[in-house]
Amino acid sequence: MSADKKRALGRGLSALLDDTSDNSTATAAVAGRPQQPHNVVSDSDLAGAGSVNEININEIEVNPFQPRTEFEPEALQELSDSIKLQGLIQPITVRRVSAHHYQLISGERRLRASKLAGLKHIPAYVRSANDQQMLEMALIENIQRENLNAIEVALSFQRMLDECNLKQEELGERVSKNRSTVTNYLRLLRLPPAIQAAIRDGQVTMGHAKALITINDPTRQLYINQQIIEQGLSVRKVEEMVRAMQKAPEKKESRPAAAEGLSFQMKKIQDDLASKFSTRVQLKVDQKGKGAIEIPFLSADDLHRILEMLDW
Repeated sequence: MSADKKRALGRGLSALLDDTSDNSTATAAVAGRPQQPHNVVSDSDLAGAGSVNEININEIEVNPFQPRTEFEPEALQELSDSIKLQGLIQPITVRRVSAHHYQLISGERRLRASKLAGLKHIPAYVRSANDQQMLEMALIENIQRENLNAIEVALSFQRMLDECNLKQEELGERVSKNRSTVTNYLRLLRLPPAIQAAIRDGQVTMGHAKALITINDPTRQLYINQQIIEQGLSVRKVEEMVRAMQKAPEKKESRPAAAEGLSFQMKKIQDDLASKFSTRVQLKVDQKGKGAIEIPFLSADDLHRILEMLDW
């Protein structure tokens, strides 16, 4: 790994790895010119830290802390085809749990593609790391990916705060981002689930989301979100709509006492309905199980949209 690349990963990852001897070996490996043959690891023989080891691919379990859950099949197949022709150029990183048992720290995409290519052994750096270090390394490595969507980044940031006991300033140092950038990502997780899904699926951009976050009313957020998807609104247009809404007096709605006592199952139904109709839905249920469903709308067009979804 070159010095520039290592700096790009952030000081936190370098500190966690704490292994300056890797630079020359990694650089040569990436260039396809390993300094020395990979060490084939056996039960009683494990090469020292900093060297590249050939490990039985069936002895590696995926990282239980891996924040990335989706891998594009087409891109995975392309990498697999490349591995078949040229081998795996960039080693994965693992920690040894016991004899014949390794846990992946980083490189799950490479591991999956190697299995797809039919490899029996895979080059890997073997390191020592506790669970928190593993989580932090996996999260930092994952955050550096260019194709990660904003929600995945936000979830990774939140996990680092919650599970690694970091403050926002420390998190920013770990991932080489300023605090305001970290804060903007974390604020995405306050948006309704339907909007988070739209960001994840690429229907709504980070620019759109920043504008939506400034609206306090989830019903209005969901309404504009739906307009973005259906009409392909630009970020500037959304910002204009948000400013207009903020100038208009906001109707304060009283939350019925019955809603406070909803069961977990009823709250889930309420959230699912809100996602389906892209507006805040309210369930009112009494002690006998009787109740009502309220679906608010912001305009005649919004009402027409909801009625169409109900096949009215």
